[in-house]
Amino acid sequence: MTFSSIFFIFIFLWISLAVYYIVPRRYRNLALLVMSLVFYAWGEPSAVFLMVFTIVFDYAAGRLLQRYSGNGRAAKAVLAVCVCVNIGMLCFFKYAGLLVSTANSVLGAGLDVPEVPLPVGISFYMFESVSYVVDVYRGDAPAQGSVINFGTYLSLYPHLVAGPIIRYRDMEPQLLGRRETLRKFSEGGERFLRGLFKKVLLANNLAVIADKVKYFGDPSFLSAWLAALAFTFQIYFDFSGYSDMAIGLGKMFGFDLPENFNYPYAARSASEFWRRWHMTLGNWFKEYLYFPLGGSRCSKVKMVRNLAIVWVLTGMWHGGSWNFAVWGAYWGLLIICEKLFLQKRLDAAPRFLQWLYGFTAAVVGWVFFSHTDIASAAVNVAAMFGGARFADKLGLYTLVTGAPLLAAAALFSTPLPAKLFGKLRSCGTWGRVVWCVCYGCLFVLCVAALANNSYNPFLYAKF
Repeated sequence: MTFSSIFFIFIFLWISLAVYYIVPRRYRNLALLVMSLVFYAWGEPSAVFLMVFTIVFDYAAGRLLQRYSGNGRAAKAVLAVCVCVNIGMLCFFKYAGLLVSTANSVLGAGLDVPEVPLPVGISFYMFESVSYVVDVYRGDAPAQGSVINFGTYLSLYPHLVAGPIIRYRDMEPQLLGRRETLRKFSEGGERFLRGLFKKVLLANNLAVIADKVKYFGDPSFLSAWLAALAFTFQIYFDFSGYSDMAIGLGKMFGFDLPENFNYPYAARSASEFWRRWHMTLGNWFKEYLYFPLGGSRCSKVKMVRNLAIVWVLTGMWHGGSWNFAVWGAYWGLLIICEKLFLQKRLDAAPRFLQWLYGFTAAVVGWVFFSHTDIASAAVNVAAMFGGARFADKLGLYTLVTGAPLLAAAALFSTPLPAKLFGKLRSCGTWGRVVWCVCYGCLFVLCVAALANNSYNPFLYAKF
């Protein structure tokens, strides 16, 4: 089940809201837990058992960490076992096939490659489980005394499938202390509709362009750039659209979920891009890996080592294919160069050149991200920078038919439309009426598009 489906929008969402608001307040977390497990089991019934195991196991680990808080050795042992189990399960489901196939290629092992289905959202909720036990171990948050409340935190369906990744210490006060208001509910509905627009009307249509030219065997300069730009905007509107819907749904249930995007294509460096893109993932790696390794408060050699480890693992977190490691290493190399010498030169350059560098870095990175075949990605990058003929029929046709959509995508990736809508809403009664009509039209267009196209999965759901 996805947020951008007719069934979810018109049936499941309203059932879950009705159940949540009808039951007494003390049972609302239980209602959310049950509805979240139903939501998760809808598409993958067997995967819900892994979710339930994770809830029970990490809840018990948290209780043990609290019991042994005065015994450093015992607490460290509990933490180590819990982290190893969580990360071990993630690695098994995500990388077992990759490791065996790599061994076969490199060593000629001849092993059968296991076909391990990847549970939806496992990369997200396993990281949240780790944040819980680490926060309890550090004393940054108390151990959760109720398995129902902990299960609500881990399985809350608005952020279950593709984040945002919520650190437990940020969520803990809201498990019992949140308050639902009409204002927050209406803000949530508006945010959900904004995300639905990004996903259904922008991302899904951009995917048509990206898929049409992405795997063209011998791309021209024009085709390579159109494919890269289409995927660049597709993945942004797909993932930021999901995040908007998740944050909006959270508000409907009284939760304030963290922001995940801040107009990343306005960034003027690789470092700034990652302060704006998938911010909760970047914060997780910074908090639970980069700082424990020593961060940047160490020698330059160790800082380079720390950044290299973090960025290769950031890449691998996204999927069980070596192109993701290359993608992570690519970003790590750019950020290391900026830390060592490039940032000073960027600061001295005109703002437009800074932006051009940041945006081009993102576009090239998405080529390696979107092609599991690294050699194919290299061919496309070479074509983008003059290693092929200028244009072909496919590129020219795509340019003519896709230019309006790409222009709209470029516009909506900036803060300008949001500012204009905000001003319209504040322009008295007629402004609010026009604002409501615009949102109503967007909703009708989204539903019409969904009725004609039932296949619209979120890209990040498979990571």
